[in-house]
Amino acid sequence: MRFIFFALLFLANVSLYAQQDSIPPTKETDSIPVTQDSIPKVKKLDSLAVSKKLDSTRVSRDSVLKPKKVDSLKKKKKPRLNRPRMMETVQDTATIEDYKIISYARDTTILDTTLTIQKEYKYNYLRKDDFEVMPFENIGRPYNALGRNFSNTPFYPRIGATARHPNYMEVEDINYYHVPTPMTELMFKTTLEQGQLLDALLAFNLSEQFSASVAYKGFRSLGKYRFDQTQSGNFRTTFSYSNKKGNYAIRGHIAAQDLESEENGGLLLREQFESTETDEFTDRSRIDVQYTTANNRILGKRYYFDQLWKLFNVKKDSTKGLPTSLTLGHEFTYETKFYDFTQSQQEDQLGSDPFVEPIADRARLKTMFNQVSAEFSNRILGRLRGTASLYNYNYYFNSILQTDEGIIQNKLEGEEISVGGSYAKSFGRLNLKGDLNYNISGDLTGTAFNASVDYRVNDNLRLTGAIHASSRMPDFNYLLYQSDYRNFNWQNTSTFEKQQVQNIRFGLDSKMLGKLDAEYSALDNYTYFQSIATQEEIDASQETAFVRPFQEGSTINHLRVKYFKELKWRSWALANTVLYQEVTQDNQVINVPQLLTRNTLYFSSDVFKKAMFIQTGVTFKYFTSYNMNAYNPLLGEFYIQNNEEFGGYPLLDFFINAKVRQTRIYLKAEHFNTIFTTEPNYYSAPNYPYRDFVIRFGLVWNFFS
Repeated sequence: MRFIFFALLFLANVSLYAQQDSIPPTKETDSIPVTQDSIPKVKKLDSLAVSKKLDSTRVSRDSVLKPKKVDSLKKKKKPRLNRPRMMETVQDTATIEDYKIISYARDTTILDTTLTIQKEYKYNYLRKDDFEVMPFENIGRPYNALGRNFSNTPFYPRIGATARHPNYMEVEDINYYHVPTPMTELMFKTTLEQGQLLDALLAFNLSEQFSASVAYKGFRSLGKYRFDQTQSGNFRTTFSYSNKKGNYAIRGHIAAQDLESEENGGLLLREQFESTETDEFTDRSRIDVQYTTANNRILGKRYYFDQLWKLFNVKKDSTKGLPTSLTLGHEFTYETKFYDFTQSQQEDQLGSDPFVEPIADRARLKTMFNQVSAEFSNRILGRLRGTASLYNYNYYFNSILQTDEGIIQNKLEGEEISVGGSYAKSFGRLNLKGDLNYNISGDLTGTAFNASVDYRVNDNLRLTGAIHASSRMPDFNYLLYQSDYRNFNWQNTSTFEKQQVQNIRFGLDSKMLGKLDAEYSALDNYTYFQSIATQEEIDASQETAFVRPFQEGSTINHLRVKYFKELKWRSWALANTVLYQEVTQDNQVINVPQLLTRNTLYFSSDVFKKAMFIQTGVTFKYFTSYNMNAYNPLLGEFYIQNNEEFGGYPLLDFFINAKVRQTRIYLKAEHFNTIFTTEPNYYSAPNYPYRDFVIRFGLVWNFFS
């Protein structure tokens, strides 16, 4: 309580130095989309041309945003909109809508410095809403899945170790920036025991045509339990360039990432954690763990660029639709990635008879992707794009292994050639999109088809629908793996078949009724990990040593319905998110809770003569008990277990957040209901407890030069 008192006192003192005497109303969304309603009406420009205002909510893939001259912004002052206030030195030359964030798909949003409940949900290690995952006890550890979604399957297999990848930034996770003046964002948050989390970004323009950014996300956390330290570093730098004529553009990034974690195998004796008869083990560092000599690590480097060249552009009356144009494109990615598992001595929990000691497993993957494209756009026909892709891969280990069952190769290498296309067309309030990829050479992939429709009935109601169908081989670690532990060596290239996914989705977004998303998936040849340990081996804590990949022969049906609605009354609000899931399967291979809910009751108000805006409230999260997946630290994967159920316990968080100008300050008491818990039974996975009550704080600060 003393800590909370001093934190509130600190917030109050900060507000006394605020130069603004008011702040805008709280915004409903987490980011500010670029819409017609938020900017003056202008004629639609060519997709590669310089644009002083965007004329649609979503920018097409071939759009290239040119940096703006700050001097030109000084000539006439833009009207002030309902937006976050800028610093005094910036607001006379540029407005907040000039600071744009551009995604991999070239969707554009405006920098948002407001304080909303969605910002509270995303203020975590991943910087994403973690509603459908269950974090482990320490920051930077795996996340157990509470919800499953099968509509975003990547076209090519990946290296595996998926439990260690939540913080690994893929090509689709990198953003590009368009800013009139240098912009910096700092995100800081405390971790658990001897560590901090910092994500720093600097975006700037070197000229009217060239913009760039440099960012680094680093953290370290010792954790509450023995041998539980985690640390990571994510460096990325981006650039984008478009020539003065507007017919050529290029962008790219370099990413270097290192994610490292100590592995303790979980609790050795659960009664030490669950016991309330003694205070000896309330200090979690006294609890015995499975082992204290293992580490795993992911190291990746990636080089990416994407260029567009417009051959011709017939500009007619652009207000009536797309101008007629033909654009050629080229996308290139080269990436190297390693997954290491090391252990200084053998442990029976992973196997009793290793080939050599110490254990030093390393899986390597090198990939190179080239794609050429041609896109034709026309007011009548819409936007039509064709592609041809070449994907080279080399997944390998250092040795060829001879076993009683045969020879296990040391590598999988080859190339995949595929062709594809996409189509997009707008008919007033109706938007149609579709894309298809078809593999014509290679063994890894098959097809991927997506189609979607978006119909805006009116300003208060929007309907969406989509279908997805794909087929591809499982990740590489299902197909081939080698380890110094004898039980973790296999090759399934001749026995495993391509996974098939058919998916249909429906969405309704209404200001009055809320947001509803429904999805139905049918899965064939679903691939998973499961332990084949006997009951005697399980009783001897050796279940993890007998984990193998398997493929389900029968069809699995998965239904999910997600609903969100926020109720408001004066300064109070109740945000409700509910997820319902149902799985029909012959064998128990997909385990998810049937019901998952999160409810946040919070209060928002201006204080200190509107110099500060605060939000404070309580978040309640609950999921029904189910056969929670277990974790294998050697593979960095979750595996199916059907021996015991976990869940059915509430997670309560209390938070006080504040905004002073462009600074958002966060203070949270996480899982505070453990103070009143008489029998600790909260787990993130079998033998891996969820964290106890802890107070954490931090901030997100944007400033402009």
